[in-house]
Amino acid sequence: MLFNTWHFAVFFILVFALYLAFHKRLRAQNILLLISSYYFYGCWNWKFLSLIFLSTLLDYWCSLGIEHTSSINRRKIYLWMSVAGNLGGLAFFKYYNFFAENLYAILNPIFPAIQQSHLNVILPVGISFYTFQTMSYTIDVYRNQMKACRSFLDFAVYVSFFPQLVAGPIERAERLLPQIQSPRKVTWDEVRSGTQLALWGLFKKLFVADNLAPLVNKIFADSAIAPPAPLESLLALYAFSFQIYCDFSGYSDIARGIARCMGISLMENFRIPYFATNPQDLWRRWHISLSTWLRDYLYVPLGGNRKGPGRTYLNLIATMLLGGLWHGASWMFVLWGAYHGLLLAAHRLYLKITTGSERLDDSKHEHIAIRAVRIFFMFHVTTFGWLLFRAQTVKQFVNLCRSLLAGAWNWTSQSERMMLQVGFFSIFLIALEAIMYASRDTSWIARKPWPVRALVMGTCLALLVFFSPGGGREFIYFQF
Repeated sequence: MLFNTWHFAVFFILVFALYLAFHKRLRAQNILLLISSYYFYGCWNWKFLSLIFLSTLLDYWCSLGIEHTSSINRRKIYLWMSVAGNLGGLAFFKYYNFFAENLYAILNPIFPAIQQSHLNVILPVGISFYTFQTMSYTIDVYRNQMKACRSFLDFAVYVSFFPQLVAGPIERAERLLPQIQSPRKVTWDEVRSGTQLALWGLFKKLFVADNLAPLVNKIFADSAIAPPAPLESLLALYAFSFQIYCDFSGYSDIARGIARCMGISLMENFRIPYFATNPQDLWRRWHISLSTWLRDYLYVPLGGNRKGPGRTYLNLIATMLLGGLWHGASWMFVLWGAYHGLLLAAHRLYLKITTGSERLDDSKHEHIAIRAVRIFFMFHVTTFGWLLFRAQTVKQFVNLCRSLLAGAWNWTSQSERMMLQVGFFSIFLIALEAIMYASRDTSWIARKPWPVRALVMGTCLALLVFFSPGGGREFIYFQF
């Protein structure tokens, strides 16, 4: 079920009406949330409901086992059962064919008679998100950072909460579970601000992302055969930068808005990332729930920055390599992760050499012109990385690089049309986010007087009505 369809609109209206009717009955509300969440997920493929249920059962049981024993060895056994169960399921459904194909490519020259093992495994939508969410809960219980949840119903709602189930944010149990366990009061202010946030997310998805998608798809499809015209390649790359940002952050905004209408607060997952001034700043603004998850459950356990500069750089690169692989079973995602790992390591080394400190350089008193140059440069560094992310093969990536670096930059009618389209579908977004950045307030719209809110939301709604391509297109991160 997609947020951008009438199916979901009818579904949410019915769920919300029942949710309000049960406003004094917390258990009834949670039962409703669990049933509606399983229906929401089951609309894709009801067979995969068993995976969510088994993951929920495993981590519920393991966390109680950890808490009920004082034996260090037994606690570790329960922890590794959770980690192995979660990562084992993720590895099979998401990476089996990838590893089997690469193993076959390595062994076939040595053993020509060997047969390639290939299973027609369907990737369950959202498995990477809910797997990380449930696994982090068990790890937090093991670290004594929170108590194990006694109610299976409450924990099951935490795992499957439908607004953020498929594409995040990846919520921590210490933040979301208490909201599920406590009585919730729906207020008019929450409904109003939640509706505005969801509308803003729909604007990003339907007006910006879905309208830019055909431009991107055409150029990247052409590049699989031969290098496109340089200016068209560059414009397609700009278009994809805005497409993936608006597609993914749009989903997060809709999820947060829907949850807020029901009195539940989800974490902010994007904080104007294209206004980042350096690689560290970028990952404090982009997919925050994943970047903090990787930091807390991978980078820090690897040693973080506690074992010297060389080990710190290796830990950064290893973390981002695995972060790239998290996105999908492809060497292009691994290369994209390596690219960002090297950027983070290089920036940290640069700070060490130039300032003697590895702390984030983000002075509030920096001259506006210097900051604008840094933002411009970092946007293009990030945008080039999206070339690795979007290209499906190394050949496609090489063709686009050849186009950008060695082609003749001729102005054509096609490039003129592309420039006008990219500008038209992104200018309103850029203007509003520039205001948010200048005011240091990502909730700038919600805090303004009603005439300003009405003007902004009315403009978004009008653009959606007149220019939305329709069709209920899937969100990009559903494949991850």
